[in-house]
Amino acid sequence: MTDVPEFKPFPSITRLVRGCVVTEKIDGTNACVYVLEDGRVLAQSRTRYITPEDDNYGFARWVKDHEEVLRTGLGPGQHFGEWWGAGIQRRYGLTEKRFSLFNTSRWTDDVRPACCHVVPVLYSGPFSTETISATMEGLRFHGSIAAPGFMHPEGIVVFHSASGILQKMTIDKNDGHKGAA
Repeated sequence: MTDVPEFKPFPSITRLVRGCVVTEKIDGTNACVYVLEDGRVLAQSRTRYITPEDDNYGFARWVKDHEEVLRTGLGPGQHFGEWWGAGIQRRYGLTEKRFSLFNTSRWTDDVRPACCHVVPVLYSGPFSTETISATMEGLRFHGSIAAPGFMHPEGIVVFHSASGILQKMTIDKNDGHKGAA
């Protein structure tokens, strides 16, 4: 056959009721420590590489100051997380800034570089909308787990294991787009 477009099969559909991990969504700025195979350590924001001279809330300076422990503690790869705390978004009543890693299947409070934190896991188990709602209500009622005592947390992130998709719910303005009034 000639002039036939490339065949595109219908994608397989993942099952909804599979494992999920719900973490606290921290209101800061997206950040990444990139440890290259040659040992160099780079800092990046959501959209670009940053340096201490062209920084994002001091994250590149923090990476430079902790370069050796990040290189050895994280190892090669891109390590995404949230840069948050004093002077950033909600501030959480903190006097310092923190970097909290997102990958909770790799990092825990017991397994992480000492200069890093890990986003809190609020639930891990089968996906259900009832459980997601209950987890969100628990966060709303009890406040932040990442910064105990802070009673205005942002929301949750749900990682659906079977589909590999992240989705978020925010306590305030969940129905609007980011930046919408």
